[in-house]
Amino acid sequence: MDIALDPAERAQGSLASRLRPRAMATWLLAVAALVTLMVVVGGITRLTESGLSITEWKPVTGTIPPLNEAQWQAEFAKYQEIGEYRHVTGPAGMTLDDYKFIYFWEWFHRLLGRVIGLAFAIPLAWFWIKQAIPAGYKGRLVALLALGGMQGAFGWFMVRSGVNETSTDVSHFWLSIHLLTALFTLAGLIWTALDLRALDRDPAARPARMTGVATVTSAVLFVQLLLGAWVAGLDAGLASDTWPLMQGRVVPEYDASRGFVWAALHDPFLIHFLHRWWAWVAVAFLVVLARRVRAVDRRASIAIHSAFGVQILLGIATVLTGVDLWLAVLHQFVGALLVAATAWGAHAIGRDR
Repeated sequence: MDIALDPAERAQGSLASRLRPRAMATWLLAVAALVTLMVVVGGITRLTESGLSITEWKPVTGTIPPLNEAQWQAEFAKYQEIGEYRHVTGPAGMTLDDYKFIYFWEWFHRLLGRVIGLAFAIPLAWFWIKQAIPAGYKGRLVALLALGGMQGAFGWFMVRSGVNETSTDVSHFWLSIHLLTALFTLAGLIWTALDLRALDRDPAARPARMTGVATVTSAVLFVQLLLGAWVAGLDAGLASDTWPLMQGRVVPEYDASRGFVWAALHDPFLIHFLHRWWAWVAVAFLVVLARRVRAVDRRASIAIHSAFGVQILLGIATVLTGVDLWLAVLHQFVGALLVAATAWGAHAIGRDR
């Protein structure tokens, strides 16, 4: 026997058939994976000193690299006008083939950024047109899109800080803003995807909320990530190739002539020292978070423990090898995984509350 539905019930059923929380969650996790890859490629770009190889920002035409020898020579000539070439790579005997190598990494880094933008914007438009976005999520998704746009802008500001006749590198402040925006976006993608998965399982589910322990742990981890970005920007990883001591002592010598605050913002030896030892403060808070998480999601707890454990070992190995390229890249990659795992754990206890 057919059961007649009143208009309100039919409307509710029609709405439910349009909503796609699980599909949207899968999409956001795929974008999160691309952002993680972007962090890795950004690390390679930084470690190979490739970031200033392209001196202009061309959002559309910049997707096509030089296609013939004349175009390569023209790009190389632009690079030869900046301080990095005049004072660092030029005197070291850089050839056109050397330039092509660093050009590739910066070009690929920018291309990947464009791909991520399209991978987010096109599905977002499709879900929006199909009215498949659950109530309360449009603003959050637009905010994530805006973060992606800001990430690109910050990347150009970072490059521009080093594209002149005197600078030999980019500003480590702009580098940290560029990197931390990417990691914040990664956490936002993970968090929103987990909210959508919960909504798919239970249409009455509400978004998770940040708890006190998650907030404090995130703040402590933020400081560590900030210090890590400054270490990368100042090449401070080269300040010592020994562990746990630096220069044969616990606290290394550093330029204290302008005060501790200035040194903590600019001196590579002190910043390296702070990054090295603040890591253990971060570990302590992550252990507390992971223990809270274990009661509600054991997999997230294991992910947090595994990520910070591997990250510590990679950090030490990077120092002892004098910043081996691939160890340093892995260190940055696992750092992104640690952010993802922390977001997962924070979401788990926030949902439980």
